[in-house]
Amino acid sequence: MNKPITIVGAGGSIANCLVPLIIEKNEPLRLLSRSGYSTMGADCRKVDVSNQKELSLAIKDSKVVILLVGIEYTTAQWQINWPKIMDNCITACIENNVPFIFFDNVYMYGQVEGIMTESTPFNPCSKKGEIRATIASHLLQQIKKNNIRASIARAADFYGPQAEEKSFLHQLVLKNLRAGKKAQWMVNAKVPHAFSYTHDMAKGLYLLAHDENTLNQTWHMPTASPAHTGEEIIALAANLMGQNNKYMNLSKWMIKSVGWFNKVVGESVEMLYQYEYPYLFSSEKFEKYFNYKPISYEQGLRETNLFYKK
Repeated sequence: MNKPITIVGAGGSIANCLVPLIIEKNEPLRLLSRSGYSTMGADCRKVDVSNQKELSLAIKDSKVVILLVGIEYTTAQWQINWPKIMDNCITACIENNVPFIFFDNVYMYGQVEGIMTESTPFNPCSKKGEIRATIASHLLQQIKKNNIRASIARAADFYGPQAEEKSFLHQLVLKNLRAGKKAQWMVNAKVPHAFSYTHDMAKGLYLLAHDENTLNQTWHMPTASPAHTGEEIIALAANLMGQNNKYMNLSKWMIKSVGWFNKVVGESVEMLYQYEYPYLFSSEKFEKYFNYKPISYEQGLRETNLFYKK
């Protein structure tokens, strides 16, 4: 009997792109979520990831476990939940001798001068970055001790189908342009900012899940290069949608002011350095290993626009 790929955290942006890919291949799939999210073609189970024993039982006999959990975007919730989630996943995978893939972001790098690569040192400059550095370091230590076979799959800010609620590019640019409004950008639209495409990330996770030689490493998910500036992204999107490419630049003080009244915006203020300075991300290691070419920004924006028009 073939063992299932087990996704911890079903129903999110990346999971919703990865799940159809696995089902189309007629491969066994197990989805674990707190809500009991269900989809045809998968073994769907309601599981509390904060309960280690429950999680360990749920991942039994898996081919690989992929962590795609999303939790409330607040420092307070991250401090409470992320260390517990990571520790429970590590323990469960060790107990069941199952390989583990952690889908991560770039917060732990902090403000980087130059291009982010897999060897970029952790130097967080935000509270959320410190939390991500802590949990990633914990996993890397367990790998180094040979306690677990695991990898980190790291992505830049993302956009694309299924990312409507999680993508600032969608919320500020594509959504406004579709409504005939002026696009918006955070802090500085004249610097380059890399974006990872949702389907590229899903395909990247699928490839990692099927290649044991990629374990015990960090991989940057396939991301188009060179990164475009905010102005270039807006111009591409506006041209595809037949809209004006004029935009409003949201200054730091404007965002901070809104953050006083809007909790979500307030939680994003500490991350504004990512939009003030060049945000460059390399997936050269992945591209060379898998001979993979990430989708271009123009094609990615075109496919994203078609997805939401449907």
